[in-house]
Amino acid sequence: MNANLSILHLITGASLPVQLILLILLVASVASWTLMLRKGREFKQARWAMDQFEGDFWSGGDLQALYDRLVGTVEADLCGGAIFVAGYKRLQDHNGAMVHASADTLEDIRRAMRVALNRQSDRFENHLTFLATVGSISPYVGLFGTVWGIMNAFISLGNISQATLAMVAPGIAEALIATAVGLFAAIPAVVAYNRFTNDAERLLGRCDNFLEEFSGIIQRQLQAR
Repeated sequence: MNANLSILHLITGASLPVQLILLILLVASVASWTLMLRKGREFKQARWAMDQFEGDFWSGGDLQALYDRLVGTVEADLCGGAIFVAGYKRLQDHNGAMVHASADTLEDIRRAMRVALNRQSDRFENHLTFLATVGSISPYVGLFGTVWGIMNAFISLGNISQATLAMVAPGIAEALIATAVGLFAAIPAVVAYNRFTNDAERLLGRCDNFLEEFSGIIQRQLQAR
């Protein structure tokens, strides 16, 4: 490859606006990859916690023992464990105070579990908008750098009587790098956003199903009093 057309040479020789655009895209790419790795670990831990909790809950063991084991652990702050702890704690608050089944009691317990579910939703969706933003605007930022670079390349030919492709090529190549970097930042962010959004929906669906099933168990316990 011609040294004058090497990637590094084109970047270092680019105009200041194009270099600033490349720097912005590089920072956005690094930030999005850092977030992707962190969210990937977060969802992996959440899936593990949900699988572990559902296995323990539906094993038929004592709910009080399960509650005592979960309190203060990581599982008590994730997915089904968080919903169970919130609901069972509210049920304990009502124990001894209600002799007969009460719709208000069940509604209060469901409200506590809904709050826990909403917190899980906030946790899963936190910072996903950043990935969506990087994925949607990075190509346009790169395109702006391309337009600017091509414009400068043709302006520089204004005082030249006979222009050749060799004279225009470096400026155009410099400009197209901005589009390439914009796509490099955008594509992984879009893929990650779609994957994490799907993971969040599936986990929240499992949590919501557990909430309804646990509500049914609590309702039967209240009616049995």
